[in-house]
Amino acid sequence: MTISNKMIGFSKKSSWIRLMFEKGAKLKAEFGAENIFDFSLGNPDIPPPAELSATLLRLAAEKNAGQHAYMPNAGYPKVRQSVAQKVSGEQGVEVGFENIIMTCGAAGGLNVIMKSLLNPGDEVIILAPYFVEYVFYIDNHGGVPVIVATAEDFSLDISAISRALTPKTKAIIVNSPNNPSGQIYSEKSLAQLAEALKQAEKKFGAPVYIVSDEPYRKIVYDGLEVPSIFNAYANSLVVTSFSKDLSIPGERIGFIAVHPEVQDRLQLLEVMILANRILGFVNAPALMQRVVGEMAPASIDISVYAVRRQMFCDILSQCGYEFVAPKGAFYVFPKSPLESDVEFVDILQQNKILAVPGTGFGTPGYFRLAFCVENSVIQRSSDAFRRAMDTARNKV
Repeated sequence: MTISNKMIGFSKKSSWIRLMFEKGAKLKAEFGAENIFDFSLGNPDIPPPAELSATLLRLAAEKNAGQHAYMPNAGYPKVRQSVAQKVSGEQGVEVGFENIIMTCGAAGGLNVIMKSLLNPGDEVIILAPYFVEYVFYIDNHGGVPVIVATAEDFSLDISAISRALTPKTKAIIVNSPNNPSGQIYSEKSLAQLAEALKQAEKKFGAPVYIVSDEPYRKIVYDGLEVPSIFNAYANSLVVTSFSKDLSIPGERIGFIAVHPEVQDRLQLLEVMILANRILGFVNAPALMQRVVGEMAPASIDISVYAVRRQMFCDILSQCGYEFVAPKGAFYVFPKSPLESDVEFVDILQQNKILAVPGTGFGTPGYFRLAFCVENSVIQRSSDAFRRAMDTARNKV
């Protein structure tokens, strides 16, 4: 075999969303796209803010010398200053521009962080349900993912996290609002997590970093706010993108923010800037850096997602599904009425509904529905969800 055995194995593990996409394409070709209820992909469908297009056109039309040239690997200082102001407001901690590194999306940022933190064999805790590619990002850089389940309502299980901490634990990734559950980790639970990590540092003699993945920070409901990770814990890093709050996932633009009091801050920043270069990102895209530098405080109108969330929750409740109403992001993560979430997702497909089994997110027995689709798709799906539930009940 000439192909990496590890990558073949990874390909099988990561195939659920891709598999749903492929099945969806076949169903749409057979029955017509308008007759398929595709809730499989978390691809923002709300147009970006109007000012983004105007800003993009204006900046693209400029003819300044060197505007498409290399810049410092951490990004344009002016853009980093704009982002630092944004982060300072969100986190409630004053962050200087020198603590910001512009990246090729949150995925690029996470790989930069893992490359910079991990020695071979170091452990990184990830909380189930989790974004499946965390496992691969950790492995990319010689780390070992340690999966810890959250509580029944998907909130942090501090006791379980504490039991998972070992001398090899280098970091924990938190994702709040969470993909796929929509849960927001409370300020109290983050304080408890911080205390557990401080105790681990005393016990094992080395810090454990919190890496907070925050692409859904601005997509929250019911007047809730996402608590500050920087206020909770000094040895913390925020990584995020503009993909969701500006609806520009294809532009691959994001950043890393480093707590100003993090241990070994200057050396950490130095090696992350180096990692940004040698991983092949070199620097975040020049044009999009300048765009988001002017758009940093802006956001899409999340009321559109709020309406869809309520529509989905009403339909699922009426059809008898059990779920925790999402507090943020644009997913619902119901329980499967069958023990096998894969079997139930197949029943959903028979009713022309595309969903992703919870197995793909490290949490069997659930399935994910993305509501970044037109309202009419959600409205018309009601009968199909009811038929799927009836089929499942007849099997029990």
